[in-house]
Amino acid sequence: MKLSKPEYLAKAQQLSMDEQERLLSRMVGKLPKRLQKDKLSREEALAIQLELEDEQLQEWRERMHALKAEAKSKEKQVKEKTEKQDKAPEQKGAKTPAEAKPATEKPAAEKPALKKPAAKKPAA
Repeated sequence: MKLSKPEYLAKAQQLSMDEQERLLSRMVGKLPKRLQKDKLSREEALAIQLELEDEQLQEWRERMHALKAEAKSKEKQVKEKTEKQDKAPEQKGAKTPAEAKPATEKPAAEKPALKKPAAKKPAA
């Protein structure tokens, strides 16, 4: 495990007991084990946890920023696509389905119904 930076050590020393307990409860991995085995002081463990959480927060912010940018670009593409589709009929002079005349259907010529031959009765 790495040692924390001095600014995180100073932040850890300024935490109240309640904040320290909350921070200790979020520790995962080897850090709580090292604290239990007295390889780290409580302040050092808190400082390392603060530093880890800050790094995770920065990574999360970067991912969220990338996701928002991706969503924004997709939204922009969809908007452009719909605008093109809305403008396309006007530019080409094509009629919209409401303006187009409905096609008149010609009635099908009536064909005489075919008669089926009567079924033969079995001889008795």
